[in-house]
Amino acid sequence: MAWKSKTILWVVVGMMMPALVACSIDFYKFNGASIDYTKTKTIQIDNFPIRSAYVWAPMQSIFQNKLTDIFAQQTKLRQVKRNGDLQLSGEITSFDQFNKGISSDGYSSQVQLKMTVNVRFVNNANHKEDFERQFTATAEYDATQQLTAVQEELVTQMSKDITDQIFNATVANW
Repeated sequence: MAWKSKTILWVVVGMMMPALVACSIDFYKFNGASIDYTKTKTIQIDNFPIRSAYVWAPMQSIFQNKLTDIFAQQTKLRQVKRNGDLQLSGEITSFDQFNKGISSDGYSSQVQLKMTVNVRFVNNANHKEDFERQFTATAEYDATQQLTAVQEELVTQMSKDITDQIFNATVANW
């Protein structure tokens, strides 16, 4: 009697396996991107110039590289110079520092650096997803340090944060 139930179990498992293997979710990817690659094959990422009152020249290239890298590494989209199925453009609109904390002697103890990027997104396959939005990131550093000593690290960190936000808003649909 036991061998019959084992045989039936194996037959049922054998019949279910092809059905389970055939089932898949087409648009979900573990990297978070939900792109229909049959309709969307290319992305155009324009340069994001600095339009901020305070300018640190390497900021533009650090941000630009992070933005192109995230789409290259986490999607199968081919990057093109013009007429992309998806189009990203914009500018770095703000790069400021603020006193965040005051010590007992009345001097600044913490400084907050803030970076804001204005983004225009066009999805030529679905214009309902088009938007223009600002993305912001902040980072703090100890006021005893010079900005020049920590600027590259903090701009890299904020650029990564902003490009993650842009990625999620454009192709992850979160």
